[in-house]
Amino acid sequence: MPKIVSVHSFRGGTGKSNTTANLASLLAMDGLRVGVVDTDIASPGIHVLFNFDEADLIHSLNDYLWGKCSIKETAHDVTGHVGADIKGQIFLIPSSIKAGEIARILREGYDVGLLNDGFRDLVKELKLDFLLIDTHPGLNEETLLSLAISDVLILLMRPDQQDYQGTIVTVDVARKLDVPKMLLIVNKTPTAFDFDEVRDRVSQTYNVPVAAVIPHSDEMMVLASSGIFSLKYPDNPVSLSLRAVAAELRK
Repeated sequence: MPKIVSVHSFRGGTGKSNTTANLASLLAMDGLRVGVVDTDIASPGIHVLFNFDEADLIHSLNDYLWGKCSIKETAHDVTGHVGADIKGQIFLIPSSIKAGEIARILREGYDVGLLNDGFRDLVKELKLDFLLIDTHPGLNEETLLSLAISDVLILLMRPDQQDYQGTIVTVDVARKLDVPKMLLIVNKTPTAFDFDEVRDRVSQTYNVPVAAVIPHSDEMMVLASSGIFSLKYPDNPVSLSLRAVAAELRK
């Protein structure tokens, strides 16, 4: 049964796109067909992690929302871009990185109902096992739609008071939308923290399973989004944590 997974955070800077790209790659490593949609239309960026060049962009999600093409035509096979032996396939549905097209979306908006149809068409036409949605931080109409149609919602947060307060808003909204499954990831956790204590505190605060408490990583900072971290550093604690999350998604 295909799964739609939204990866979301209330605030920016939590590592949402990195997490999405890594989970997609780990699932594809296991032979699964995975789609990745960049719905952060105002500030797209996940394409960088897949080494996807703007020159290779035929159609973007923007084109689909403006009725210029089908949703399938926006899907680009980036399996060969990640620099690893991938048994499955990864399809990227990027948002436009052209300033004029970003400005148009911000100015004119779009029919968010098309996203619902598009997500389901992608799963069917590309025969996907997973569709991962990299959402825009915060709560807006697009985010609410993504949450509402998701089989799984992954919420990223940092061990920071602002994140604690913002995340509880998203959890409450997700419960009202009857999202079937929620998982929390505490990301960029300082190594000085007691990780078991962080896990217990977060789990008790939100009454949501904590899929991983991921340490801050200097190696990831040095990589600077120039590739898929878990494939380049498979034995790093960050990669091991992400692999555990990918395994949880497959249950």
